[in-house]
Amino acid sequence: MTKEDIIAKKEQLASVLNRLRRQGKACAIRWRRFVQKLAPLWAFLQKYFGWMRILSPNRYLKTLDWYIIKKFIGTYFFSIILIISISVVFDINENLAKFTEYHAPLKAIVFDYYANFIPYFANLFSPLFVFIAVIFFTSKLAGNSEIIAMLAAGVSFKRLLRPYMFSCVLISIMSFYLSAYIIPHGTIVRMNFESMYKNNKKNTAADNVQLQVEEGVIAYIQHYDDRTKQGFGFSLDKFENKKLVSHMTAQTIQYDTISDSKYHWKVSSWKIRDMKGLKEKITSGFQKDTLIQIEPTDLVYSKGQQETFTSPELKEYISKQINRGSGNVVQYEVEYYKRIATSFASFILTIIGVSLSSRKRKGGMGMYLGIGLGLSFTYILLQTISATFSVNVGWPPMLAAWIPNILFAFIAYYCYRHAPS
Repeated sequence: MTKEDIIAKKEQLASVLNRLRRQGKACAIRWRRFVQKLAPLWAFLQKYFGWMRILSPNRYLKTLDWYIIKKFIGTYFFSIILIISISVVFDINENLAKFTEYHAPLKAIVFDYYANFIPYFANLFSPLFVFIAVIFFTSKLAGNSEIIAMLAAGVSFKRLLRPYMFSCVLISIMSFYLSAYIIPHGTIVRMNFESMYKNNKKNTAADNVQLQVEEGVIAYIQHYDDRTKQGFGFSLDKFENKKLVSHMTAQTIQYDTISDSKYHWKVSSWKIRDMKGLKEKITSGFQKDTLIQIEPTDLVYSKGQQETFTSPELKEYISKQINRGSGNVVQYEVEYYKRIATSFASFILTIIGVSLSSRKRKGGMGMYLGIGLGLSFTYILLQTISATFSVNVGWPPMLAAWIPNILFAFIAYYCYRHAPS
């Protein structure tokens, strides 16, 4: 390569470098302009996420808190698995003969019965599992002098409760969501299985049912079969100013189960008498589609039916029955309020458990586990007793659902005041 070629190559390389340098400067200028345009938006996002940082768990929970939370949640689920496994073994031993007698298929036993049995009882005894978990791992922390080290490092007992309360928030949300929306659907499947393979027959018929459909409208069904959704001897009376203005009768009435909306019925061999003063008009026919504010669940009641409704369905059903003047809604109201009250029980029982087991004593955790089991079963017993008093004695349903929480809140306050500082 000659000297002229080398000079030409250098000049060509220099021109390329200059062009790249100019392009880089132009890109930098455009980037600065772009950033300047985004400056107001960036300031807004910084301000917005600055407020959002207040809600961040890491702002309030430190390494010690996450350590306790992991212990709490892990022990909670471990106790559920352990106790529910024992319950399943006892249930299989008790019902195996019935499953064999009624030829229950294995798939139905596993997926229809036990797949819904486990979440139902795990959530039902969730306060018990919370208490056992708190007693178990807090006693272990106290036995290893970890609680003493935390208190000696300047962590107050009130500050020590923070990770426990955060864990209770997670457990309470999960428990309420399961009981209000998920478990009721599984309960329907489980109860259908029990009626087929455990000789626990459901109530599928009703006789002489009379109810107020809406204001001034009274319906009567002589016999109703829930399996076929068909009723016999039907009549519908409409009143205005306490005077009968319309009387409808039908030999049979059939609920339309495939309709997109509710309250669709098909009446057969019907007759309507419309009365206006001294005049009376009679119309009749063989079949007719009509809208009547009645559903099959309004006609047949089976034991535990309130547990098959989600919370929105329970609220709607209670409101509808109260508007009809029905008095058979107390057990539904107790179930509705109990789902809320049980979710808050985790906080109360956790305070009691931490207060009892955070002090290091001789004898280990056996005594605390015994106290925890006794208090947990007392709580569940109070729930049952208060619900029974509400149904049979007339206690307000909300009060009946919250009585265990109110009584145990006083116990929790007493234990908290006498907890180690």
